[in-house]
Amino acid sequence: MSDWLSGRLVVPRIGGAGWLRVVLRGGLLGPVVYGGLALHLLLRLVEWPLFGARRPITPWITQGVCRAAIAILGLRLTVRGRPMEGLGAVVANHAGWMDIFALNAVQRIYFVAKSEVAGWAGIGWLARATGTLFITRKTGLAQAQAAEVELRLRAGHRLLFFPEGTSSDALRVLPFKSTLFAAFFTPDLRPLLQIQPVTVVYHAPPDHDPRLYGWWGDMAFAPHLLQVLATSPQGGVEVIFHPPVEVSDFPDRKALAAYCEAVIRHAHVAARG
Repeated sequence: MSDWLSGRLVVPRIGGAGWLRVVLRGGLLGPVVYGGLALHLLLRLVEWPLFGARRPITPWITQGVCRAAIAILGLRLTVRGRPMEGLGAVVANHAGWMDIFALNAVQRIYFVAKSEVAGWAGIGWLARATGTLFITRKTGLAQAQAAEVELRLRAGHRLLFFPEGTSSDALRVLPFKSTLFAAFFTPDLRPLLQIQPVTVVYHAPPDHDPRLYGWWGDMAFAPHLLQVLATSPQGGVEVIFHPPVEVSDFPDRKALAAYCEAVIRHAHVAARG
């Protein structure tokens, strides 16, 4: 397969059979993703006038597309626990672009992403269309962004945060940043809100680099996508839902961030054996 060097994935060496898998899987994945996007946008023309900020229909399209994508890639999807009910948000570890498919496949959610993602080729447009909330790291905008988070949560959106702030090599959980947790501690939300930690674990197939599904550092998207499409046999992804906790049970954002990090890290280490 490909060479790994200093956290960078170079262009994969793909043989004839690998390229055949790229063509077959890519030929299915493209129409499913962008066909689903077209259907999503058409339904939004009806959904928005009737329901406003609430989205009772289109998240089902996103979830169906992501389930199909996991199947097309040939990944084994294992789910432990169950998504919470009621008003709340989700925090999870982050290994890369494949998290979008894995996490959307098992629940109807909206990602919270850094503003730079909106400009990424291909990914940015999909993210905007499916309701991703983009945030910046400018201190002066923190209050306005917290208000937007509150508005989305009150509209029934299940927001998903990646507190690591960046993706990893899929072998570890990076330290959590507590900044985004401040949005959960507004006076109106704190008594009502639950937070559910979720652990995502990738299992590379035998005889492959265990970092196969991680996308981090200076990796380009296209070579990594080719790597995944060409891989055979495929590995699996495990999504672990932990019991939700009440925000009001924690004194501040740092305590809540530390708790979520500990729960997710412990489950990640255990699942990787």
